[in-house]
Amino acid sequence: MEYTNDVERRLTELEIKASLAEDLLDTLNALVARQQETIETMVREIARLRQQQTSPADGPPPNPGDERPPHY
Repeated sequence: MEYTNDVERRLTELEIKASLAEDLLDTLNALVARQQETIETMVREIARLRQQQTSPADGPPPNPGDERPPHY
């Protein structure tokens, strides 16, 4: 009988571990999906900023020498 109880206990422990591992996997999959969405958003934003930087503006680019220093 002790052998059967030991086997049942070990089986229960394995089932618990498998369940916890499955929950962790689901959590990590959701995290990776959110990170992928964030990365895709950032890539689009970088592309937009690069396009904005290379597109001709309404006028000539500002001359950095014409800007007042921040301490004025």
